Amino acid sequence: MSAAPPRRRGSLVLVSLLAVAAFAVLVGLGTWQLERLAWKEALIAAVDARLAAAPEPAPPPPWDGADLADVDYRRVTVVGRFLPQEAFVYTILSDARGPLAGPGYWVVSPFETDAGWLVLVNRGFVPVDGRGPAARPPAPDGPTTLEGVVRGADPPGLFTPAPDRAGRIWYVRDAGELAPAFHLPAGRPLAPFTIDAVAAETPAGGVPQAGETRTVFPNSHLQYAVTWYGLAAALVAVFGVFAARLRERR
Repeated sequence: MSAAPPRRRGSLVLVSLLAVAAFAVLVGLGTWQLERLAWKEALIAAVDARLAAAPEPAPPPPWDGADLADVDYRRVTVVGRFLPQEAFVYTILSDARGPLAGPGYWVVSPFETDAGWLVLVNRGFVPVDGRGPAARPPAPDGPTTLEGVVRGADPPGLFTPAPDRAGRIWYVRDAGELAPAFHLPAGRPLAPFTIDAVAAETPAGGVPQAGETRTVFPNSHLQYAVTWYGLAAALVAVFGVFAARLRERR
């Protein structure tokens, strides 16, 4: 059998290098998805444990440099009073625990603690036609002990609309973004997190519907890993067929 022409050998070397590079990328992506799977499962377990634990006092200032991931989804209590202001964060509530669902708003009000610091409280969900004050009771007046769940900021996405400041409607729940909506007392530190009121904080009329903290995390990392590894295996099979046919032509 004669040796393969130099051009054919060069093609085989080039294709081999490309196949090895593509195989490494596909295996790397599959491995990365397995790492993400482990991270997601640990996150879900941590959130479940925090929500099952007894409530504890909300973390007070200073918060500079604090790792808010350590307190996200923790059940907490705060003692103080609501300030008579509110803003709205647009949302679509699915898998609701209460009777209300669909498009609507989180009703957010500032809460002044007895310790002197402030935190924004998500009092619950109202449907799109329930934003007006006549459709629901105001925040509790006077001394209040509130139980809720700490939530970190929801960062805006690439296509997140700008807030409608005139209508007091926002599209992300972020304490820093929402702060200008309120006339907060000067010199009082504002928590960098918000608190979701628990279901027991729902008023007798049923709105705002509290206790709707979202705890469902998409977890398709195993399927993605299988897909990437499957593509890597398919690449090996295709390259094997290609190399075998190339040898037959020698």
